[in-house]
Amino acid sequence: MFDNQVIWITGASSGIGEAVAKQFIAQGARLVLSARREKKLQELKQNCITDGAKVEQILVLPLDIEKPDEFAAAHEIVIGQFGQLDMLFNNAGISQRSLCKDTDLSVYRTLFEVDFFGQVALTKEVLPLMIKNNMGHLVVTSSVAGKIGVPFRTGYCAAKHAVMGFFDALRAEVANDNIRVTTITPGYIKTDLSKNALNSDGSKFGITDSDIANGISADECAKKIIDGLKKGKTEILVAGFRERQALLIKRFFPNLLFRIIASIKAIPEK
Repeated sequence: MFDNQVIWITGASSGIGEAVAKQFIAQGARLVLSARREKKLQELKQNCITDGAKVEQILVLPLDIEKPDEFAAAHEIVIGQFGQLDMLFNNAGISQRSLCKDTDLSVYRTLFEVDFFGQVALTKEVLPLMIKNNMGHLVVTSSVAGKIGVPFRTGYCAAKHAVMGFFDALRAEVANDNIRVTTITPGYIKTDLSKNALNSDGSKFGITDSDIANGISADECAKKIIDGLKKGKTEILVAGFRERQALLIKRFFPNLLFRIIASIKAIPEK
């Protein structure tokens, strides 16, 4: 299904982005790997080549999702290299671990710039050409936190709720343009998400939550995402039993879920 497709992945230097990239390349896709850490991207490219990928299959394109003024030039590089773009996989993101009352407003702005506005801006950059070509696929990594609000993540939950709303609405807008929109809804995945999460002052949280440490591996998550994309799912949930139960309880017994979540009282200690 992905053979020879050009797929642009943001947040590709680690976690879900890195794991998804390996899955796509194994199925013959041509990849554009973007993130801020060029060294990590080059390492990923070399690993893919070692595993059998061709050099010309992969373009390393460093990109800061907080700098939308650079997106047009980046898009031109992609089209110049491959002549097309079949899928944009919006995966860049950052989380939070702090109480609302303690959190600087600047931290909320950063969360929205990275988790929401960056995804919207890059999508808007590639969308006109997709509409013109009457084809394309827009994918975005949201979160179970985009459906359920939990303590110490007020900004993260807000941004991910916004992501879900935007891309659900966009799906309806482009339905007649032969453009697919898929939202990915991960639960706890073993990545550096909590380690890189923002504290109340914008510094890094620096530790891995037990929930994250005991979550689904990034490789297993990527396999489920690829399987869902192949099946044409509009929303792909990749989550453990607790997160699935929480979504079910919210649907039928929302007040019960609110009470359960309110019982979470402490941020993991450093």
